[in-house]
Amino acid sequence: MDSSVKLAKQAVENYIKTGREMREPQGLEEDFYSRRAGVFVTIYNGKDLRGCIGTSVATQDNLCLEIIRAGESACSRDIRFSPITVKELPELTYEVSVLGELKLVKSKQELDPKKFGVLVEADSGRSGLLLPDIEGVDEADYQLEIAADKGGIDLERDKVKIYIFEVEKHR
Repeated sequence: MDSSVKLAKQAVENYIKTGREMREPQGLEEDFYSRRAGVFVTIYNGKDLRGCIGTSVATQDNLCLEIIRAGESACSRDIRFSPITVKELPELTYEVSVLGELKLVKSKQELDPKKFGVLVEADSGRSGLLLPDIEGVDEADYQLEIAADKGGIDLERDKVKIYIFEVEKHR
């Protein structure tokens, strides 16, 4: 199992079983302690999404803590789902998405929903994000629409900035 996925799984299992945040473990590759990036942890039960939460930019001191906190949030704070239970833990699979640098889009031609994730940010401070390569999302306009909806943004009415980013996926 990939080290990032193993860490997310440990964080989720620890949080569900104890109700406490996991501390940063020792013994991981140096990159986990020296690198900073936004991270999303996605949790599945079979093919069903059970949680997906993260950040577009780093909010923690390192990648290790970013993965831990995103995993804890994905299993317990995704408002679309009830919190994950101990009984479900053996059935879950995880995906960790490490986000690259956000790049401001100057033209819709730069969008590619298979290659880039998208962040839509309104002047009001609202934002919505959609990771790349989502099943059924093949058109840039559809990707923008979903990201905007997630942030409560009206693409026709609100003044927005659009950013793209690449993702390093771990499964």
